[in-house]
Amino acid sequence: MVIVDSSVWIDYLNDKVNGQTVWLENSVGQREIGLTSVILCEVLQGIRYDRRFRDARRELLNFPVYEGMSANLAIAAAQNFRLLQRSGVTVRKTIDCIIATFCIEEGHLLLHHDSDFGPFEKHLGLRVVHPPAIAPN
Repeated sequence: MVIVDSSVWIDYLNDKVNGQTVWLENSVGQREIGLTSVILCEVLQGIRYDRRFRDARRELLNFPVYEGMSANLAIAAAQNFRLLQRSGVTVRKTIDCIIATFCIEEGHLLLHHDSDFGPFEKHLGLRVVHPPAIAPN
């Protein structure tokens, strides 16, 4: 399973072309793609217009959505935050710590377009999809 982060969904829904959105477009129907309820919330809360909100909600709900956060995941995310902090890394967003920890704990790959996940990959073994970069026209 590849969990797609909000950084990619937002670009994808706004028709931005980059390595991650091209990978996602080419992988739908070919690979298992999913998201978490936190990612769903993060994407939808940024949409201003009702029709776009409804369209995005309908499109995203075509994919498996992993619900909620257990106490065990909360504790594991806090532990990962502390481990990175001890390594000199500042985790800027709790939500990224939760998403990364979810992927680590469940053995999922993460597709993202957000440098905040780098320390999770480098220090904690987060497995990340690295699509080739798209050359600008």
